[in-house]
Amino acid sequence: MATSNAPIAAKRARKPVRKGGIPLSAGMVLVTLGVVYGDIGTSPMYTLKAIMTGNGGLSTMGEDVVLGALSLLIWTITLITTVKYVLVAMKADNHNEGGIFALYSLVKRCGKWLIIPAMIGGAALLADGILTPAVTVTTAIEGLRTIDFFYGIIGTNQAIVVGITLIILCILFALQRAGTSTIGKAFGPVMTVWFLFLGIAGLLNVGLDLNVFRALNPLRGIMFLFDNHLNAAGLMVLGNVFLCTTGAEALYSDMGHVGKANIYLSWPFVKLCLILNYLGQGAWIVANHGSSELAAITDLNPFFQMLPEESRVFAVILSTFAAIIASQALITGSYSIVSEAIRLDLMPHMKINYPSETRGQIYIPLVNNIMWIGCMGVVLLFQTSEHMEAAYGLAITCTMLMTTILLFTYLSHTRRKPVAAVVFLVFFGTVELMFFFSSLTKFFHGGYVTVLLATVLFLVMYIWRRGTAIERTQSVYLPVRKYLDQLFDLSHDESYPLLADNLVFLTNDSSLDKLDRDILYSILDKRPKRAKAYYFLNVQVTDEPYTHEYIVNAFDTDFVFKVQLRLGFRVNQRVNTYLYQIVEDLVEHNQLAPQDHKYSIYRKHSIVGDFRFCLIRKVLSPETDISGTDTHTIEMKYFIRRLCGTPMRWYGLENSSVIFEYVPLFAKTKRQHKLTRIPLDANAVLAAAPKAPARPAENNDDSDDEDIFSASMHNEREENASDAERTLVGGDTASFKPLRIDDGDEEDSDGEEEQEELECAVRAAEAKLNLDDRDESN
Repeated sequence: MATSNAPIAAKRARKPVRKGGIPLSAGMVLVTLGVVYGDIGTSPMYTLKAIMTGNGGLSTMGEDVVLGALSLLIWTITLITTVKYVLVAMKADNHNEGGIFALYSLVKRCGKWLIIPAMIGGAALLADGILTPAVTVTTAIEGLRTIDFFYGIIGTNQAIVVGITLIILCILFALQRAGTSTIGKAFGPVMTVWFLFLGIAGLLNVGLDLNVFRALNPLRGIMFLFDNHLNAAGLMVLGNVFLCTTGAEALYSDMGHVGKANIYLSWPFVKLCLILNYLGQGAWIVANHGSSELAAITDLNPFFQMLPEESRVFAVILSTFAAIIASQALITGSYSIVSEAIRLDLMPHMKINYPSETRGQIYIPLVNNIMWIGCMGVVLLFQTSEHMEAAYGLAITCTMLMTTILLFTYLSHTRRKPVAAVVFLVFFGTVELMFFFSSLTKFFHGGYVTVLLATVLFLVMYIWRRGTAIERTQSVYLPVRKYLDQLFDLSHDESYPLLADNLVFLTNDSSLDKLDRDILYSILDKRPKRAKAYYFLNVQVTDEPYTHEYIVNAFDTDFVFKVQLRLGFRVNQRVNTYLYQIVEDLVEHNQLAPQDHKYSIYRKHSIVGDFRFCLIRKVLSPETDISGTDTHTIEMKYFIRRLCGTPMRWYGLENSSVIFEYVPLFAKTKRQHKLTRIPLDANAVLAAAPKAPARPAENNDDSDDEDIFSASMHNEREENASDAERTLVGGDTASFKPLRIDDGDEEDSDGEEEQEELECAVRAAEAKLNLDDRDESN
């Protein structure tokens, strides 16, 4: 027996990174310009054009109208982007990560219902991330028609535009695997030139009418908004005004990719260039609003018209690149959102790649592919940017409202500033509600697509969260020490065949002294699995890139080891390789007997024996005591889980000996009818046993971080825990939150049957489901 169970640590990370997030640097400022500001940076191409068209055209744009519209644009950018997101929201970071889910993780203990606005906002933002690349790229390619050379090629054939757009989208999404930093360095110089171009072009036109600076007065915007003589569109004009700030959420979502310091430094430059361009367009409109020749131009765009003829070719080509880069802001933001959703157990575990040595810069292959397909589907469905733009911005207004609710909670509860929180909620809630209702006019003109996408994404989150809540009512964690005697006897019982020298179970809990009941049931009850040593392995990803360390609890034995493997986010998680090192280390420290092999192809035989890995998957059983609705929820969750991959690939076990073992998902079972034996000479009449009264199924979850899905299941969890104490050896429930590796499948022990009846029910369920043990390849 080993005499020590002190933690043993392997080599420390060789390249630690700063804990304070991504530092300020000239290179990262360039990356920030290329990654974060694409969406908001392209808004001058269409915002004033949309306002002018909605107001009746160039001839209606007198000086007061232009000043009012410019005032609304300037103060919308200032209030929504600068004040709300840059000055307030970016202070609410979760370990330097931003976005609506990072914000929710900071306030979730302040109210169980807060998970709903987080889910709605996250789903809406992801939906907009699918729509935006399709809209911006299509708009840019259609802009090529304003150049005679390209018009001769494209003409009015929209199929060519669609084809070029699809090719560009394919290239864009294929480049994502290179990483945010690589893409940002390539796009950064282009966006720097773009913003300089915006500022200079606007400044040159401001000289036509310096009176446009009067638009800095917010009263001009208020007068324009409520004066029907100036504003023909009424409050609905806000739906077009809102286009100037559609990329504001990206500043918060992409904070983890580029660092808040780099956003703080670059935003004033970006804002100045945007405002100068809007002022320049306004000055040009005031100077030319009486021109009948210009008023006769169909689809007049002041952004291009204010430029000299000879520079328009450069402007269109540059705007095409800018529109492509605008898509990047939404794509990288989507990675951040999904990453946070996975941590909060709102989405299934997915493979996450870290292309650089900064953890915030990530790439999620499955998300990238889904967005890729979604964007191409939108392009093929709508064909033209005019149809796509009808849906543009509707989802973002919804996200901004949800962010405002969460920020109010953050300010009032976390920062302890209730007065400031109320002022924030009233002011920004009122403004954004006005934007939201004005954007609803776009619903039947294409906005329904965004709403549909957001609804599907919300349902995925709802199913995953509620499914996890249901599973947790069935989960039980047992103290390992109370089963050491049985594990010792089994490992030395030669009446059972030796399955492996080292039998390894991947577990999703981060404790060092407890195990999911299903693991112990698999070893002892289902088909006793004899091995020389048992390992229960949990993997954690650290915030450093190259961490290689582990902690082991040997329980004062030389045959049972609970191992927590800590790997940096840049480390390839091939656990079989690292486990071999751990076993060697245990042998060297006399905590494990050498596992000498009699036969080997090597001259020097290894002291480490063979390995077998057991992956336990839970499936729904007819005996599971949950309601029909909950049954369908679990079925849909498991369907989603299958689509997201398998731990065998995540942890590099494709070439290892792997056992897939399926266990029924229940800790308590429905009461079974008792069979009555009929004597051989009796009449063949079955005597039906009386039914036991049905037990009502509870409908919600219990987890450490309670929300509305878990609150109403608290009693059921308590009941299951009590039954576990009565019916199991060392029955106990976990008092910790498990670290989710796969998809959070857990199980609890409950039921009013005695232990023997429970075991019979388990075996009966396995027989029905034909779930005999077998080795499988994935």
